[in-house]
Amino acid sequence: MFKCDKCGLCCSHVGESELYKDLDRGDGVCKFLDGNLCSIYETRPLLCRVDESYDEIFSAQMSRKDFYKLNYRACKALKNKF
Repeated sequence: MFKCDKCGLCCSHVGESELYKDLDRGDGVCKFLDGNLCSIYETRPLLCRVDESYDEIFSAQMSRKDFYKLNYRACKALKNKF
């Protein structure tokens, strides 16, 4: 299972990815972000669910281990940037 530390950085920068453009409230921040947490966590979009999006979308393209590495790398890059 992907271990998220709930820092909110990925949700604070959805405007940087075309995949998440529908979630952008207009300033690059997810319209569902409340503090550092998702206000619709239980019903959040599939792309916001790392494990489920792997199973449904990315499993044919790469291993779960590689998918986690990509996600952790993106997380670390955001943390280093801000």
